[in-house]
Amino acid sequence: MELFELTKALMDIPSVSGEEEAVGFFLRDHLTELGWTVELQPVSENQNNVIATLNDNPRVWLSTHMDTVPPFIPPTEDDEKIYGRGACDAKGIIAAQITAAERLRSEGIEDIGLLYTVEEERASTGAKAVNGHPLAAKCEYMINGEPTDNDLAIGSKGSFRLLIKTSGKAAHSAYPEEGDSAIETLLDILDDIRRTHFPHDDFFGETTVNIGTIDGGLALNVIPPRAEAGLLIRLTTKREPIEQALQSVIRGRGDIEVLSCSEPVKLHPVEGFTQKVVRFTTDIPHMPNWGKPLLLGPGSILVAHTKDEFVLKADLEKAAELYSQLVKELLARPPV
Repeated sequence: MELFELTKALMDIPSVSGEEEAVGFFLRDHLTELGWTVELQPVSENQNNVIATLNDNPRVWLSTHMDTVPPFIPPTEDDEKIYGRGACDAKGIIAAQITAAERLRSEGIEDIGLLYTVEEERASTGAKAVNGHPLAAKCEYMINGEPTDNDLAIGSKGSFRLLIKTSGKAAHSAYPEEGDSAIETLLDILDDIRRTHFPHDDFFGETTVNIGTIDGGLALNVIPPRAEAGLLIRLTTKREPIEQALQSVIRGRGDIEVLSCSEPVKLHPVEGFTQKVVRFTTDIPHMPNWGKPLLLGPGSILVAHTKDEFVLKADLEKAAELYSQLVKELLARPPV
């Protein structure tokens, strides 16, 4: 199956986070037919990581995730682009990696592995599960795939997901003095957070905060006794100083519930590739046992997660070439 057809075949299978079983089965069957040894690593009752090898000791691995954000958008195409959910994040990447691996194999290079994880878009559950796999100890380099415009990322920001919860006292809205509005308290906290300058880093850049969700209250005629806001902070430092700064801003007016955290990571550079730092996070922080990490992939993060997601066909072809080039350069180095 050629590169574009494989991309569309993967995209035809809905795989929103938590529902990756079918696309995992497809990859198992496709790679087995090509002659790979494939393991499905159970992560939950209906979720499996896909691990494929050609020998017992792969030094270099190609990896990305099988899940997508909702909603499912079936693939379409024109002469230049493939459109739809997963085009660049990350089913086009899977197709480019498999294409690169098969080209390397045709040249007699089999010291490579393929690893595709579940639930990267939520909490990297698959990456956490596979970090302790026995093959991790034999991996020297892990080339992860995310939309980097085919540039080699030398760093990626972290991700700190949390809820800020406030509580108050319910009362009849005609007598507000009898109650205590949890929503108004929350709004005061959020206003203070928006005015706060959090620690930043010269290499990774500015720490940014997205107030992504707000929820609370019971009815229009009731003083709200509860409220919460969901925040995603793009980390450029470790979590601790950011959480301390948040506590200083909240000043006991609410509570923090941590949902997940991935700290920023510096990635392995390779000369001859265009390099940059990316603002998003990946599975990489949750896979420290899998050798030195690299990050590269076709497509733009600016269209990932949108209704207009697409990838240029030329970028898919270029990615397959770059993956092959990277693998060759890494394998040419003495074993770590």
